[in-house]
Amino acid sequence: MARFSAGTRTGAGSTTLPIISIYSAAAVNFSIVEIGVTNTTTTAVALKLCKLTSAGTPGAGLTETSHEYGAPTASCTAFNTHSSTGPTVVDLGYNTVLGGAIGSGVIWTFGDRGIVVPVGVANGVGVIVATGTGQICDAYIVWDE
Repeated sequence: MARFSAGTRTGAGSTTLPIISIYSAAAVNFSIVEIGVTNTTTTAVALKLCKLTSAGTPGAGLTETSHEYGAPTASCTAFNTHSSTGPTVVDLGYNTVLGGAIGSGVIWTFGDRGIVVPVGVANGVGVIVATGTGQICDAYIVWDE
């Protein structure tokens, strides 16, 4: 398995629009190893991690980078903040509140197996605003495929 990562400064998102997401390819699944999010504002923001079971309207595609020189190109695709139609979400139970300070953050790790996401371009994982108003954050995702 090769390990990849992608990160970005997100948009504010909302309770229906993920601030960052990643989706499987048509023929390749993946396993999330780690997700990190930090606040870039002085306003607290409540976030949660969700399974995504439809694509909605993802934002701009992110650059997926291999952790190994000479490794294959990533098959799965990471996206910045979704722009209009929200995906169907299932709460994974990971919730956090980033404090109202620049740099307040969380790093979620998922053990040896990670969060396994099945093959299919509508199958993914995203960070979404749990309640209230979204904020611009810095976020990254690390996965194996």
